[in-house]
Amino acid sequence: MAPSAIPTQDVDLTAANIQVKEATQPTKPTTDDVLPAPLDASKLTYNLTKNPREVPDEAVANASEHTICTDHMLTATWTAAGGWAAPEIKPYGPLSLMPTASVLHYATECFEGLKVYRGYDGKLRTFRPDCNCARMLLSASRISLPIFDPAELEKLILSLLSVDGPRWLPKDKPGNYLYIRPTLIGTQSQLGVQAPREAMLYIIITYMPKLDSPVGGMRLHTSPEDMVRAWVGGFGYAKVGANYGPSLAATSDARRRGYHQILWLYGKDGECTEAGASNFFIVWTRKDGKKELITAPLDDKLILDGVTRRSILEMARERLGDELEITERKYTIDEVIEADAEGRLIESFAAGTAYFVCPVSAIHHRGKDINIPMGPENTPNVITSKIKTWIGDIMYGNVSHKWGVVIPEKQ
Repeated sequence: MAPSAIPTQDVDLTAANIQVKEATQPTKPTTDDVLPAPLDASKLTYNLTKNPREVPDEAVANASEHTICTDHMLTATWTAAGGWAAPEIKPYGPLSLMPTASVLHYATECFEGLKVYRGYDGKLRTFRPDCNCARMLLSASRISLPIFDPAELEKLILSLLSVDGPRWLPKDKPGNYLYIRPTLIGTQSQLGVQAPREAMLYIIITYMPKLDSPVGGMRLHTSPEDMVRAWVGGFGYAKVGANYGPSLAATSDARRRGYHQILWLYGKDGECTEAGASNFFIVWTRKDGKKELITAPLDDKLILDGVTRRSILEMARERLGDELEITERKYTIDEVIEADAEGRLIESFAAGTAYFVCPVSAIHHRGKDINIPMGPENTPNVITSKIKTWIGDIMYGNVSHKWGVVIPEKQ
């Protein structure tokens, strides 16, 4: 090969730069023939069921062995050549995939999780959906799925909620919620390790049991010495299915031992990262006497940038800054054990969409029990209770806040 034909080395070929390049690709064409069609909520079509199902009792739905979904789902297909087809709201039902579909062989899949709430003010709202949609774009980029304008995805989510929300979360039953699962999968029916050239977005709405108040608080068991959930340079910061399947064996074993979730440790020093699939927080007194709210950082992309996590940190800095240091840094299980031995542990909680803000009462590590103070009669302790109340008030309309997005309802 002649020297002039040798390709130029890409000096920016690092994980961080690759992800920046993918996530910053334009999501809207500047002219009709520059890029394939973008995801466009204005093209949404409605094919509503003629036979809506009876809405089940929440307890019955959550006791079922199958996830109960609402009457409708939203779908949109994508091809590399044509871009996004018009999205459609249609009756909930099975998807059609070829056995060779990319998602079934190469884990080309990402998803989001958020909730829709029936407020005590009678309004239907969701919580910071813009953050979920932005994170889904980041996840799609990481897993080589098509990109989109997050604002368009948010519009589609709200459109589906406006159809099924009024009947499945009636105004005469305030204080209830449903779970929203936007999912993006590679559907190209060709075996071969490659970025899929066909994909499907779908959004469903389901029931989810309340997980934020286990009797006696959440009990955690630290991860096995030879197992990690995520690693630096991997995809722990993206919400992809591949993050979850490999963690199930350890979680099942912990539950057989009487614990709720795994406290995932990382590295030779045992850095505290996440509690199950939730972000993990501790309130303690530092050795210098200052009270501190601490959680793992995002700088190495090891953990998920949780929407609840982000909201807790923003609210704590705004409302608790005078009494607490709010810290995002690496800290180890040995630091937690030392704080316990010295009587400096104040409280702890896990936070995420599924568990909301859930008090942690115990951690078991290598044969040693760490007992964490709870409030009166095993209720959430002071800081946990304040944070849970403040965010819950936004979700359920007890206060007006920009994070609570009100949904127009189709009757």
